[in-house]
Amino acid sequence: MKNISGKITKHVMHINMYPKINNPLFTKKQLIQLLWPLIVEQFLSVLIGMVDVLMVASVGETTVSGVSLVDSINHLVIQVLFAMTAGGTVVCAQFIGGKDKKNAAKSGAQLLLLTFAIMLFVVTIFFCGGTHILKLLFGQVEPDVMSSAVKYMYFTVASFPFLAIYHSSASIFRAQGNSRVSMLVSLGMNLFNIAGNAVCIFVLHMGVVGVALPTLVSRALGAIVILLLVQKKGNELRIPSLKYFKPHGILIKRILAIGIPNGIESGLFNVGKILLQSLVSTLGTPSIAAYAVASNLVTYLYLPGNALGAAMITIVGQCYGAGQPEQAKQYAKILLMLNYAIAAVIATVMIIWRHFWVGWYSVTGESAYYAAGLLLTHSIGMILWPVGFLLPYYFRAIGHARFTMYVAIFAMALFRVGGAYLFVSALHKDVLWVWFAMMLDWIFRVIIYLIAFLKKGFLKEKKKEVHVT
Repeated sequence: MKNISGKITKHVMHINMYPKINNPLFTKKQLIQLLWPLIVEQFLSVLIGMVDVLMVASVGETTVSGVSLVDSINHLVIQVLFAMTAGGTVVCAQFIGGKDKKNAAKSGAQLLLLTFAIMLFVVTIFFCGGTHILKLLFGQVEPDVMSSAVKYMYFTVASFPFLAIYHSSASIFRAQGNSRVSMLVSLGMNLFNIAGNAVCIFVLHMGVVGVALPTLVSRALGAIVILLLVQKKGNELRIPSLKYFKPHGILIKRILAIGIPNGIESGLFNVGKILLQSLVSTLGTPSIAAYAVASNLVTYLYLPGNALGAAMITIVGQCYGAGQPEQAKQYAKILLMLNYAIAAVIATVMIIWRHFWVGWYSVTGESAYYAAGLLLTHSIGMILWPVGFLLPYYFRAIGHARFTMYVAIFAMALFRVGGAYLFVSALHKDVLWVWFAMMLDWIFRVIIYLIAFLKKGFLKEKKKEVHVT
C-alpha cells in the first residue's frame, strides 16, 4: 500500500504546474513521506464506519437506519473534536517552525488535557439525556429504528474520551511531520474492529450491539497505544513528564483561538447535516436508508482532501512559524492540485460503478435507486470540493479561523439547510434535492475562498507570536 500510494503521489507531484520554490522547507520526498500515511489513514478511519454499516445491513434496514441516525450525531462530535485538535496542530507546528520544541511539547500536552476534558463533558450529557436528544431529533422514525439507535448510541458515545486521546496524540505526531505512527495505530484499530464485528454479529448474533462494542474497544486500545508512543524517547516532539499537563493559560488560549472558531464552524456545519438528516427522516425508510448508504460511500470522495488538509496544517503552520508566508501559499497550491488529481480518479470510479457500490448494502429497489442518484450527484459536484473545503485549512493555519467560520456558517444556513427545506418541505421534492441544495453551498464557498486566496490584501496578515513565557 505504501509503494502504490508513493508512486501515485510522485507521479501527480511531477506535473508541469508544480510551482518552483526557492530554498524549500519541505522537499518532495518529505511531502510524500507526510502525505501517503495521511491518505491511507483517512481510508482506514472511514473503514470502521463502512464495515459497521455493511455488517449491520445483514440484520435489516431498520438497524441500518438506526445506526445511520446516531452516526450523524457522532460525526458532529468527532468533527468538533478534530477541529479542536487542528488548533493544537497549528500551534505545535508554528513552534516547531520557530525552533521552539519545548513550547511545542507543552502545547501538545495542553491539547490532550483540553480535548479529554471536553469529551468527558460530552459523554456526561449523552448518558444523562441521549435518549431524549434522539427522540427530539428523530421522533418520527419507526419504533424499531429508534430502539437500534438508542443501543448503538450508548456504546459509541463511551468511546469519545478515547477518541480525544487518539486524535490529540496523532496531531502531535503530524505537527512534527510524522504521520506514519497514527496510520499504523489506525490500521490496528481497524483490524481489531473488523474481527470484532465478524465475531459479534455472525457468531454471537448480537445485532446492533455487535457493531458498537468492537468500535468502543478498538478505540480504547488505539488511545492507549498512541499515548504511550507520544512519550517514547527519540521523537522530535514528545511529552516527557506529567508536569507538561499542568494547565498553561497562554498556550490554552492560543489553541482555543484557532480551535474555538474551527470547532464552532465544524459543529454548526454538522448541526446543519443533522437537520438535513431529520428532514430526510420525514421522507420514509427507503429515503433514510438511501441517504445512509450514499453518505457512507461519498465519504471516500472526501478522504484525499481531509488527508491533504491535515498535511496543509503541518506544512503551512511550519512555514508560517519560520517566517515564510510565500512558501506557505506555494505549498497550498501544490496540495490543491494534488487533491483535484486524486479526487478526479475516485469520482470517476464512483460514477461508472455507482450501482455496483450501492449493491454492497443490500438495500431495496427504491432505496438503491435513490442511493445511486445521490452518489452520481455528489461525484459530479466534487469539481467544487477542493477549493471549498481544502483551502480553509490554509486560512486556519495562518490564523484566519474566524474567516472560514463565518463563510461556512452563512453557506450552510442559507444554501444547504435553507435550500433543502425549501425544496423538500415547500416544493415537495424527493431526497435527491437535499444534495442539490448542498451544491449551492459549495458554489458560494468556492467564490469566496478563491477571492481570499488570490487577491492580495483581502485578508490582513496575522501577527504571529512564537515565544511563550
